[in-house]
Amino acid sequence: MKKIGIVTCGGDAPGMNAAIRAIVRVAHARSLKVFGFEEGWKGLMANESKPLTPRSVGGILQLGGTILRTARCPEFARRKSVREAAEVLSLNEIEGLVVIGGNGTFKGALDLSKESDTLIIGIPATIDNDVFGVDETIGFDTAVNTIVTEIDKIRDTAISHERLFIVEVMGRTRGFLALTAGITAGAEVILVPEIKCRMENIFQTLKENSMKGKKSGIIIAAEGVGDTRGLAKEIEEHTQSEVRLSVIGYAQRGGSPTARSRLLASLYGNKAVELLLNEQGNKIVGLQNGRMSTISLEESCAKEKPLDLGLLALANILAT
Repeated sequence: MKKIGIVTCGGDAPGMNAAIRAIVRVAHARSLKVFGFEEGWKGLMANESKPLTPRSVGGILQLGGTILRTARCPEFARRKSVREAAEVLSLNEIEGLVVIGGNGTFKGALDLSKESDTLIIGIPATIDNDVFGVDETIGFDTAVNTIVTEIDKIRDTAISHERLFIVEVMGRTRGFLALTAGITAGAEVILVPEIKCRMENIFQTLKENSMKGKKSGIIIAAEGVGDTRGLAKEIEEHTQSEVRLSVIGYAQRGGSPTARSRLLASLYGNKAVELLLNEQGNKIVGLQNGRMSTISLEESCAKEKPLDLGLLALANILAT
């Protein structure tokens, strides 16, 4: 193998740049040329790339986002678009392609693997942490720390004004962010899309907390649970408490990656190059039960990562 490519797709995540840096420097040490395709699948289809060298990736380890930029690309769901990308890989003699992204990205990578002889390796980088077969994705730890920092600040004013706060975090279909941030920030109630929200249970919990002497509280809700503004009004009506809504938003995706996210990026990048040099493809790299491993693109795309409901039960106990 002489030449490999890198592409970052879907939503950005802190640590993508650290992964790019690791891939380029490990590949260079093994005499591989590296080219980065810009703007995700869109740039790959348009053959928009640039050479990457150890010097060109200097100073990006601590940067959030991705120097290759990324974009949503709905048209990549069409077979014609996938074939165009495959032709670009063949034209540029790209023998191995490292795809950095999440579930949607890997479904595109799986389609591409069926149209191209290029070996494809996926590196999981998404704040949602919902890639099956991987303990933790790049960027998840950073996003959780961002949320916890914001909740700590919100709790100060919640205690001062004796109010309830609903903190909405990202997670349209999955609750990994809400659950992990909720348990580490000591939220009184955690709402995730995987479990139907029962208003009676929320009211009961808040009333019990009030009877215990709690005069403030934090409810953390993944965006996928529904209308959090309406939820705030319902809680106010049933508990006679002041309720405020705080939506953290896109700040969760940005910022300098934590040491944990940088470490995973470096480990995953190294493993990706190692697999390509051993002529292995169509796999996703990542930690499984704390050890570096791989899972096939096909299996990861076909299965859904389960949410640890035991953690949710623990969070409820710790919030009493």
